[in-house]
Amino acid sequence: MSEFLQNDSYKQAKLKEIIKSLHDGKPVEQVKKDFEKLIKNVSPEEISAMENALIQEGFPVEEVQRLCDVHVAVFDASLKKYKSPKKMPGHPVHTYKQENKEAKTILKRLKKLTKKTTSQENLSELKKELEKISLIELHFTRKENQLFPRLEKTGFTGPSKVMWGKHDEIRAMLKKAKTAVEGKDTKLIKNSISELISAIKNMIFMEEKILYPTSLRKLTDQDWIDIKREEPLIGYAWVKPGNLWDINIARSKQKHPIEENIQHKKTEEKTQTGVHNLDTGKLTTEQINLMLKNLPIDVTFVDKNDKVLYYSEGRERIFPRSPSIIGRDVQNCHPPKSVHIVNRIVESFKKKEKDIAEFWLTINDKFIHIRYFPIYDDKGEYQGVIEVSQDVTEIRALEGERRLLDW
Repeated sequence: MSEFLQNDSYKQAKLKEIIKSLHDGKPVEQVKKDFEKLIKNVSPEEISAMENALIQEGFPVEEVQRLCDVHVAVFDASLKKYKSPKKMPGHPVHTYKQENKEAKTILKRLKKLTKKTTSQENLSELKKELEKISLIELHFTRKENQLFPRLEKTGFTGPSKVMWGKHDEIRAMLKKAKTAVEGKDTKLIKNSISELISAIKNMIFMEEKILYPTSLRKLTDQDWIDIKREEPLIGYAWVKPGNLWDINIARSKQKHPIEENIQHKKTEEKTQTGVHNLDTGKLTTEQINLMLKNLPIDVTFVDKNDKVLYYSEGRERIFPRSPSIIGRDVQNCHPPKSVHIVNRIVESFKKKEKDIAEFWLTINDKFIHIRYFPIYDDKGEYQGVIEVSQDVTEIRALEGERRLLDW
């Protein structure tokens, strides 16, 4: 049997059997007992590859996501043997891990507070700590917009989809915990915060034992340099990155896409070749770019092949973006639970069944209006879709008339 255990395809098949048996309702303890003798020293890479293979074979992302915490428990002992990779301060992985360290500290304070009586002072402290842990959103958003797109380019799509789904579960738990504190429901406060703490701890475990080791093996030095350059576009949770690793950026000969675009625009300005004949006038590339990024809206363009080709880089973005999403499948730019809606919109536009899709929601006390419009050429052939997002809070509050300039 030992010779078979060295065979990757054999191991992979057995790993998939574990997940499928869990899916069929087999108790976790029984699964662990059945397989711990059979499969030993399973690497983080193999677990990630197993998730990826399952999803590529048609196993629903939601099922892998639902079983994620369970199969981590199954492989817990095996994963703990692998040390979390160490990187120099300034490297994106080092920054992610520093954020995880801070998150654990906040979680300890939350756990301690839930054991106390629900006094006004204690509720106030709980609110403060929940607001602090909410900054984990920046941690998640960097993963979704920078790390996941680059893993997808290596053909590694499944695990990132699963993890994005787990992000959304944590976001929902955080909202639930805040609502419980507002409602002063002692039992709900303890249960919701306990659920939140457990979910974030599991996420940290999966990141440090599976995601980061796999990412370090699959991504190139240039990938990490580009990620580092893009990080400030989204921001950090609780920490300020070190700079020891930054020497690698200085040594990099390859320009970041943003720098290449800037250089391209400067060249066009000097040579005066960047003039475009439009239907109703002429504009240079620089003028078009300035116009788009100064509009009081976020604009994203997805081409006819469902690839993201452009987003406007305005002063105040409604949704975070980074250059890593350029060229990405639009389906991968949304959490798994929303992909079916994205597909429905795109398909209806391609078939010319609809000419607009719109949504509105409240984010951080801002009323956001999101609209999607199909684009057709002069022959009526589908060329893509434009997403337009706008903060209409102030517009929504307008009353009466203003006919005179009033600054």
